[in-house]
Amino acid sequence: MDISNRVDIPKTIDISKKQRVQPYIGLVLLIAVILFGALKSNVDQKLTLFLITGLALGYILTRSRYGFAGGFKRIYVTGEGSLSTALLVMFAISMVLAAGIQFSATMMGIDPPGLSSVKFLNVSVLLGGFLFGIGMMLAGGCASGTLSDLGEGAGRSMIAMTTFVLGSLPGLMAQDALNNSAIGQIGMKLYLPDVMGYVGAVIFSVALLGILYLVVRKYENFRKKEGYYEKTVYEDQELPIPNKEPFKLFSYATFHKIFVQRWSFMTGGILLAIMFGFILISTGHSWGVTGPFVTWGVAFLQMFGIHFTAPVFADYVATANGGILNDPGSLRNIGIILGAAIAFLLAGRFAFDRHFKLKDVIYYFIGGFLMGFGARLAGGCNIGALFSGIGNFSLSGWGFFVTLALGGFLALKVFAGKVNIIPPDRHQK
Repeated sequence: MDISNRVDIPKTIDISKKQRVQPYIGLVLLIAVILFGALKSNVDQKLTLFLITGLALGYILTRSRYGFAGGFKRIYVTGEGSLSTALLVMFAISMVLAAGIQFSATMMGIDPPGLSSVKFLNVSVLLGGFLFGIGMMLAGGCASGTLSDLGEGAGRSMIAMTTFVLGSLPGLMAQDALNNSAIGQIGMKLYLPDVMGYVGAVIFSVALLGILYLVVRKYENFRKKEGYYEKTVYEDQELPIPNKEPFKLFSYATFHKIFVQRWSFMTGGILLAIMFGFILISTGHSWGVTGPFVTWGVAFLQMFGIHFTAPVFADYVATANGGILNDPGSLRNIGIILGAAIAFLLAGRFAFDRHFKLKDVIYYFIGGFLMGFGARLAGGCNIGALFSGIGNFSLSGWGFFVTLALGGFLALKVFAGKVNIIPPDRHQK
């Protein structure tokens, strides 16, 4: 069915040839991914599960324009905290889900899922979070954001991804060396339910989120009084179509509602929290992104005759030799890219973005490297160390959050106006 010829398009909507064709490409790509997933199920059903899960994650991230790095950047740049608030709500829902899942497992006498995300909080986590915070601002997104932006056609993300992957390799070595040093032994590993029970852990954690929410609201009010507050503005094609006509299934208004109209940050946050619970139940572990990047780096450099003999690389070498497409974590990341691409294609919005200068490219490279190095040093990114850490009641998640925020806000301050994705300081505009 040709959308432009067979359905009623409001006269105010201009449908280009690209927008007519892209939904078909998106549908074909979706079918191809599903068929590929079905094929991989003959090898291992886990591969199919991870691929489809990634597909859903990528679609949600893009459809709601949701980003973890944006939760820090948006409020700093515009003074508007809707994304920051959505992140806090997402954390809260995830905590409640995790508490229920983990308590049920405990009552059944089995190990609670998600405990692999409870990390030892030490200098590696803190330093890694700080470096990652700087990197995500220079690169324009964190790990999940870089993957979803890549699927949307952002040239910036293609550049940052290369050094993100390569930076993961020395980052892993640095983590191994630091964690085995005297200073790396200083710290603690704390699973909050061990000291305050599941109910207490939820109440304590949600209380911390409540404090952060008050900080967000207070800063919003400060920016409004200061006169430097910008409301979130959707692009024209993302807005709902004013439609007073009776509902028609085969109409452009219905198509727009289902595939084009932007989801709110809050919708994205709630859906990601649900996905958090689904991943926890279906895999026994929480969502992580950057671990497979080491595998990708190993696989790439091995093609040039570089061998990784250090014990810390042993598992990654084995995974790389087994094939990237046979690695569940890699397939989930690929699924995120494809899910984002499908979201933009179905909406007729896919385009390669090359609006940057050589100077910007250098910053993207640096940002990607800092993210790769920092994520491995900390043992995770905004997903693995922050979301999965806090969501599973690990003290390390909160430690990562603090230094991540410090690094992110420092980068926004220092590099304001120096790279195209960080605007000048509001007082200098």
